[in-house]
Amino acid sequence: MIHPHTELRYINKLVGYGVFATKFIPQGTITWVLDDLDQRFEPSYIWSLNPILREKLIKYTYRDNEGIYILCWDIAKFVNHSFNSSCIGTAYKLELAARDIHPGEELTDDYGYLNLDKPFYCLHEPNSFRTKVMPDDLLHYYPELDRKGCEAMKYFNQVEQPLKKFIDNKFIDKINAVAEGKEQMDSILNVYYDRSKKLELVG
Repeated sequence: MIHPHTELRYINKLVGYGVFATKFIPQGTITWVLDDLDQRFEPSYIWSLNPILREKLIKYTYRDNEGIYILCWDIAKFVNHSFNSSCIGTAYKLELAARDIHPGEELTDDYGYLNLDKPFYCLHEPNSFRTKVMPDDLLHYYPELDRKGCEAMKYFNQVEQPLKKFIDNKFIDKINAVAEGKEQMDSILNVYYDRSKKLELVG
């Protein structure tokens, strides 16, 4: 579920649509959380589809650490990529505002933590040397992503959290302990889908 203070807007022919803040969303706010309405698809189902349907579905899904394809039921599936993303993923099936997001500003993700199946080529961005997202980006960039997540989590208890009630129960105690400074935040590397292990199991 995407944060309630957002809306879908058309950007241009090249980018298409994006998700924008309608009100101020301060750093540390949950901007998205996996909920019961989000659809989950086994890889075998994806590959059983007509290629046209498969391509459309893969475009709007991400993969979790078990390789399951997740399709968000709301406008969250239109969140665009940025190497300087305004949101940051976590190991707790939720994302946080990586910095203050002002009204009219776009909510963006670094697709590097979404376990893409193939490279995603990007427009050049200031303050980033990266020009494409690779399926194994998490293995290379998780320290910086962890830093962003830990910085955002410092403000978790200081801001309004309209999506907190949707957090998976198995993460609540851990998140509260991290937010109170009692425990360390788990690395975003935990969301990495290791395809090599899957191949070993098949072999």
